[in-house]
This record gives sequence, C-alpha cells and structure tokens, in this order.
Amino acid sequence: MPSSLKETQVLSELADVLYRFLPGNPHPYASADISFPGVAKKLGLSKFWIGGSKKPAIIQLLQATLDYRRDQFCNLIVEIIRTGIAYLSDKSEPVTRDEIVHLNQLIKQVNFKIPELWDPSFLDSLPSSQTVVEPKTKYSHQEAIEKLKNDLIALLPLKPQERGFAFEKFLNALFAAYDLDPRSSFRMTGEQIDGSFQIGTDIYLVEAKWHDKQIDQGGLLIFHGKVEGKSKWSRGLFVSYSGFTSDGLLAFSKGRPTNIIGMDSQDLFHILNGEMSLVEAINRKARRAAETGEFFVPVYTLSHGG
Repeated sequence: MPSSLKETQVLSELADVLYRFLPGNPHPYASADISFPGVAKKLGLSKFWIGGSKKPAIIQLLQATLDYRRDQFCNLIVEIIRTGIAYLSDKSEPVTRDEIVHLNQLIKQVNFKIPELWDPSFLDSLPSSQTVVEPKTKYSHQEAIEKLKNDLIALLPLKPQERGFAFEKFLNALFAAYDLDPRSSFRMTGEQIDGSFQIGTDIYLVEAKWHDKQIDQGGLLIFHGKVEGKSKWSRGLFVSYSGFTSDGLLAFSKGRPTNIIGMDSQDLFHILNGEMSLVEAINRKARRAAETGEFFVPVYTLSHGG
C-alpha cells in the first residue's frame, strides 16, 4: 500500500535525522556493512537502495520498505541505529539521546513503536546534544586535514610503485574527509580508473599519477578518452603530483572541449594549508574549464583572483 502524504513527510524528516548515522557508500578501507547500502543488503532490502544523492536514496529506502516490506521497517531503523552508533563513536561524534527521542516521535507517526529505543537504560546511556560541542567536530576535521598533510609528506621517500599505491589511498582519504563518497580503483574492459567521487549530482572519475616527469598531452588524451567513453555527464579529475607540461596543456586545449580538470601537488598543499577547500577548488576549476576550456588552473591563481 503506497505511503500517505503524511507518511512521506515523516519519512523525509526521518531521513534528515538518520543522514549522519552512516555513509551513503562504504569507505574504501572499511567494511561494506558500515553504510546505508550495507544495512539494506544485510536485511535483504538491496533493491530499495537506489544510490546517487544521499538523502533521496535514504528516503527511497525507508519509503519502499514501508510500502513493500512493512515487516522489516522497524528492523531497518534499528540496524541503521546499531551500526551508526559504532560508526559515529569511532568518529567521536556519538548518537545523542535527543536524536533517538526525536526518532521515536517520528516513528510513532507512521504507527510503529520500537521498545528497545524507548528503553530508559538505553536512553540514559546516550549523551545529550548539549555535550556534543560543534567546535570539537570542526576541530576534528582540521585534525584530519593536518594528518593528511603529514601523510602526503610521508609519501616522498617511498619507492615509486609503493608510492603510487599509497598516493591513491591518500586521495581516497582526502575525498572521504570532505564527504565526497569516494570509491577506490576499478577496471572496465582492460582500462584502469583510479577511483571516483561525487559532488552534488556530479560524478568525477579520478586518475592519480605520481611520476617524476610531468604529464604530457598524450597522458591527458588517454584520460580524456576514458572519461568520454563512460557517459555524457561524466567528469574527470587528473591528479598529477609532478604537474603537467606547458606544451601538453597548450596542445590539449586547442580545438577540443574538455570534461576533465587537473590538480598537482601545489594544489594539494594549498588545500591542506586551508587556502581553499577541496570542494571549492574542484568547483572553481570546473567553472573555469567551462568558461575558457582550460584543463588546469592552479589553486593559487584561483584564490588570488586569476
């Protein structure tokens, strides 16, 4: 039986509360179970997880479960909370009493009551929202960025092959720090893509290279072809630690529309030093590419009005 308009509104509010409990995609270096699609799979509800933008996907999961597997609705809520408690505890951002009380009130509005979520001993074990200080969350993010900066510097003395793998791992951690739902490398019909991430509705495929030499036009053309061959709406981010040759950039920009942008080590350090956020850097590079066709404009230039 389709959800009523009132139930649809309540499910949207439920999604707002549950949004932070789990990532929309599994972290590349964590268990796949620690995510909304992981919980859906565990309960046999995978077909109700549509992916894409996180909140609409959560609403769809809740609504489809309520409409077609009503017997699993309470189990779904409990499993999201159970997995979320462990996930958020590891991030030092615990589930609060206020959130569970709010969830209980919303769940009542779709004619359910989950006894274990009303258990006084469980509620008393949770911190109140007043004990979760927002500045600490922001500080934790800055702490993560500082660690990433140190991790990037630590890659310098590694051997080339070891360093290349570690560089991909570093980039996935960087994308995860900005909640961009990164996915690690995958291979299709013989060609390697080093990963992907999402900003809003835009999907970016990633190529990551740490070579002593700069990337020339040939490397850009190969990646451009990979991205162009996937879908019309795909975009690409080519991260070359050593940067790109000036001749290559000039030749690549002539008479060719681009759906890829570039980033080098100086960009990464400017971002990690707080000159510009990763998301802003990518968006501004993408806008410059759309306006001028330029594949690569340094973060320093963008941040200084260039």
